[in-house]
Formats: sequence, C-alpha cells, structure tokens
Amino acid sequence: PYVGTSLNNLAKLYDAQGKYAEAEPLHKRALQIREKALGPNHPSVATSLNSLAGLYSAQGKYAEAEPLYKRSLEIREKALGPNHPDVATSLNNLAGLYNAQGKYAEAEPLCKRALAIREKALGPNHPDVGKSLNNLARLYRTQGKYAEAEPLYKRSLTIWEQALGPNHPDVATVLENMAECYKKIGKDDEAKRFEERAKRIRSKK
Repeated sequence: PYVGTSLNNLAKLYDAQGKYAEAEPLHKRALQIREKALGPNHPSVATSLNSLAGLYSAQGKYAEAEPLYKRSLEIREKALGPNHPDVATSLNNLAGLYNAQGKYAEAEPLCKRALAIREKALGPNHPDVGKSLNNLARLYRTQGKYAEAEPLYKRSLTIWEQALGPNHPDVATVLENMAECYKKIGKDDEAKRFEERAKRIRSKK
C-alpha cells in the first residue's frame, strides 16, 4: 500500500503539471496495488479511483471518468457511512462531471447532498461548506438561475473570508464568480467592485 501511496503522489504531481500521459499508468498501478493489498472495497481504493477519474475528467474523457467516480462513491458510502465528508467529496466530483456535460438535473441533487453532509459533519462555517455552496451556485449560474446563485455565493464568500482570511485565493475565486453573476443581471457597479477586489487579491500572490 505504501508503494501505492507513493505512486499516487507522483501521479498527482504529473496531474498538476498537465502531464496526463505520464500520470495515467501511475494512477492505474497505484489502483492495482491497493486493490490487491487492501481489497477492492477499501477507502484507499476509492481514493485511487477518484484520482484516476479526476485525470480523465480533466481531459474531457467523461465516459471513462463517470464509472470510476461512481465506484469510488459506492465504496466510501459502504466503508465510511453515507454521511462521511469523503462521501461528500465523491458526490462533489461526480456533480462536477455532470455539470461539465450540461447534465444539470443529475448534478443538482448531488451538490445538495454534498452540502448537507458537510454542514452536518464539519459545521456550517467550514471552508468545505463554502466550497459546496460555491459549486451549487456555479451550477445555478450556468443555467441562468442567478437569483438562486446569488445568496449561495454570498454565504460562501462570508465563510471563506472568516475561515481563510480576506486575501485568500479562494475568496478571489468566489468574488470573480459573483462578478460574472452580477454582470448577467445588469448590476454592473457591483460586478466591477467584486472584480477589482479579486484583482487586488490575485496581485498579492
């Protein structure tokens, strides 16, 4: 299993550099090692499945990614229980996959369930709750449901400002998302204000 962890870490390094061809065989080997050493239903196997699915998703290979995300979710639900934060991560990843394909009806209940799990398990002001709020807001924004997106973005912004500080890159991300939302509904002054603040944060990094 330790070899599997090392392979997975090296693969993630390649992922971050966009070296997908180098990363894929490492992810696959890590998965095989973990399945053999730990059994097919171990949480570490779910982590490997999740990583390989993420690799495919980043390349737009959604058909390859979906069954891996689903198997990862199934393992985590059985091994960790349906309300574990790792289950929320799997739900979130699968929702992101559907959102990227325009399958909004499939994505929305997964986003909502991930949010509910994180609120219950981590508390209402945890950064991961902010992430779930941001994801659900983005889903609504993509569909043009700006009235539904706005309060979620606002809550996400408040959480991240308090938990991470006002100049964290995640705060800039939600400011940029809110600016896009405000542009669409004609609130140009608010959009400009959020854009400028996001730029100031980005320039500090």
